[in-house]
Amino acid sequence: MLYYLFKYLEQYVHIPASGLFNYISFRTAMAVILSLIITTVYGGRLIRMLQNRQVGETVRNLGLVGENQKQGTPTMGGLIILGGILIPTLLFAKLENIYVILMLVTTIWMGAIGFLDDYIKVFRKNKEGLAGRFKIIGQVGLGIIIACTMQYHPDILVRQKVVVSQTPIDAQSELEEQVGANGQSYYTENVKSTKTNLPFYKKNEFDYGNVLTIFGVPSGKFVFPLFLVVVVFIVTAVSNGANITDGVDGLATGISAIIGITLAILAYVSGNTIFADYLNIMYIPNSGELVVFAGAFVGACVGFLWYNSYPAQVFMGDTGSLAIGGIIAAFAIMIRKELLIPVLCGVFLVELVSVIVQVSYFKYTKRKYGEGIRVFLMSPLHHHFQKKGYHESKIVTRFWIIGILLAIITIVTLKIR
Repeated sequence: MLYYLFKYLEQYVHIPASGLFNYISFRTAMAVILSLIITTVYGGRLIRMLQNRQVGETVRNLGLVGENQKQGTPTMGGLIILGGILIPTLLFAKLENIYVILMLVTTIWMGAIGFLDDYIKVFRKNKEGLAGRFKIIGQVGLGIIIACTMQYHPDILVRQKVVVSQTPIDAQSELEEQVGANGQSYYTENVKSTKTNLPFYKKNEFDYGNVLTIFGVPSGKFVFPLFLVVVVFIVTAVSNGANITDGVDGLATGISAIIGITLAILAYVSGNTIFADYLNIMYIPNSGELVVFAGAFVGACVGFLWYNSYPAQVFMGDTGSLAIGGIIAAFAIMIRKELLIPVLCGVFLVELVSVIVQVSYFKYTKRKYGEGIRVFLMSPLHHHFQKKGYHESKIVTRFWIIGILLAIITIVTLKIR
């Protein structure tokens, strides 16, 4: 909203420095600062309100060191994160941008599912919370919204190089002439595309329309059902991975901040013609506006760490963890970097896989031998290391280091092909 105000002031009132709001970098910095202020200053007030209303965490006895000290710690702190994301985005982003709209929908949608789950646990005293099938329905619903928007919205395009001689004369007026990093000129046009980025591949591109050709299906046929399945799977996997990772103080929040910074860099280079040309990656018009949202996201996560670092004064609950996972998944899909998620979100992936392996192998061995055998001392993986005697702050720090390494590898994939 402030973007539109200062745009008006620049155009009609000519107030000095009002033109700064035209720059994504400036608005991103302002979003980070405001998000930090909201989460740190007003976060403390929300925590006191949660304490007064006795909105505390009920800790299950898992035999972990120090878990009894967390009994009664305020939960539903994800509301702090949501406020730190939504308010700066509404103030500093271009609200007519379809990518920003989709991220706002994702944040509210997943935040509402998580809030309902926490509400049932805290106020209805039902430790199971929202039934798993309803969570899945919500995640699938979001995946459908994202996939349909990406496929059919007219403003979601990619820019590709074209050969003028192969373009009809009546369509050549829509072409744009560009000058590459090597000084040579070429022509481009904005088109609907089913392409995405594929790491470590020479052209760095992958077309969903060509996947089924190995089964004899014509190129481009049934591409949307395939894309829909991929999007739903990614949204469900990443949101559940973030939810499972949120088990020790500061772990999910810190990892999410690292991922958010990486996604901001990827969005910036993908939405900037100069960097996209230099790196020889897909240019996505108007996607640079997502950097403002990413700034608010990172600021909210870092600000929340003020209270969530060990020993935590508040837990984010499913309100925060499901929203964070959904945001990361949707963001990666929109900048067409979803195939980088296994690398970038490697910590979430390992945590999720550890639970799947533990449960699956335990059921298999119990059915076969009559007694279940566990692969890990406890799952998710961070609890395994707690059982081995590691202090949770050491576990969190080491997982952060791994997250930083994975983030660096993700960025490096832009050049390693």
